[in-house]
Amino acid sequence: MIPHPRVLIVDEQEETRQVLRTVLERRGVQILEASRADRGLELARHHHPNVIVMDVELQSASTPDVSAGFAAETSEHETSVILLGAVRQGSSRPAGGEVVSKPYHYGLLIRKIEELLAKAG
Repeated sequence: MIPHPRVLIVDEQEETRQVLRTVLERRGVQILEASRADRGLELARHHHPNVIVMDVELQSASTPDVSAGFAAETSEHETSVILLGAVRQGSSRPAGGEVVSKPYHYGLLIRKIEELLAKAG
């Protein structure tokens, strides 16, 4: 794993952000978090996380500018993306983005994040 991995969690559910933050920080991961897609994009542009975990519902509700911004950011900085929820066929998602369907188990989601961080480093 990279020396100081950074994960951005973009989810309106406080519980999701809290569980992931607690577990991943104990493993030495720096956590950034946002409850809104536009704020998540600001954090991604400023901090260039290694992995972004994003609720699909937030992404689909956001403006085209925000969706395009995430796509550009993840492509430019080779950021891995995990989308939480169901992605409809034909809908846009960042290249290489992985989907974790809801309902999900935190253990499986955390392992997926750790796998992507290991690939990044």
